[in-house]
Formats: sequence, structure tokens, C-alpha cells
Amino acid sequence: MVWLVLFHVLTSIVGFGPTFFSFILLRKSQTISDLRHNLILHHKLHYFPKIGGTLAVISGILLVLLGDYGTILQVWLFGSIILFMAIQVLYIGFILPALFELQEWVLHPNNRASTQLPLEQLMLLRKACNYYYVVIILTLLIFTFMILKPN
Repeated sequence: MVWLVLFHVLTSIVGFGPTFFSFILLRKSQTISDLRHNLILHHKLHYFPKIGGTLAVISGILLVLLGDYGTILQVWLFGSIILFMAIQVLYIGFILPALFELQEWVLHPNNRASTQLPLEQLMLLRKACNYYYVVIILTLLIFTFMILKPN
């Protein structure tokens, strides 16, 4: 069981890790060239949450099924599940579409010579960054629930 807990903690760290600095990659005060590079890097880094997050969920389910953690309706456990689902909704429903649209403009060959983001793309960047702040707070709450296990 100790190995499963260790696996769960490590996959959680790997899964949530890129979230904590994604807003830095998407900062507003950067050149379009830097943003282009950072969007590509962001895309590559988010394989970690896809794989690590999935493994963390699977190992978490196994811990609940195999361990002596009590009912799933405990605040720390049920709250963590709800927060994780909220993070998924924010990421899949709001962050990814904004970044996809932004990336489409930034990586388009006709926009290579641009030195400034148009207002529409700047708003997409701000939107994604603001949602990342919310995701970071929710992620910290999950870690807090997992560590403190409030009733």
C-alpha cells in the first residue's frame, strides 16, 4: 500500500506540475516570437498532466478501494474529486479552446512578421492566463485536502 501511495503522490506532482508555471509561459509581457516558442513548449509539457493526471486518478481510485480511507463522501475525498472535475472543465472547456485559437493565429505564416498581438488574441491570452490562476488555486486546494484530510 505504501508503494501505491508513493506512486499516487508522484504521479500527482508530475500531473499537476506544468500547471504551476503555465501562466508564466503565457505571460502578457513577451514578444510574439517568445509567445510562439512558449505555446509550442506549453503544448509539449501538457502531455505530463494528461498521463500523470490519469495515473493519479487511477491510483487514487485504487487507494480508496484497497485502503482504509472510509466513505467517499468525506469532505477531503469528495472535495478533491469535485475540484479535479472543475479543473478538467476549466482546462478542456475554456483554456484549451482559447489557446488553440491563439496558437492558430500566432503560428500562422502570415503573422510571422507581426510584432504585436491584436486585441482579440491578447484577450485570448489574458483569458487563458486568468483561468490558469483559478486552476492553480483549485490544485492547491486538492493538495491541501490530501495532506490535511479535513472531516
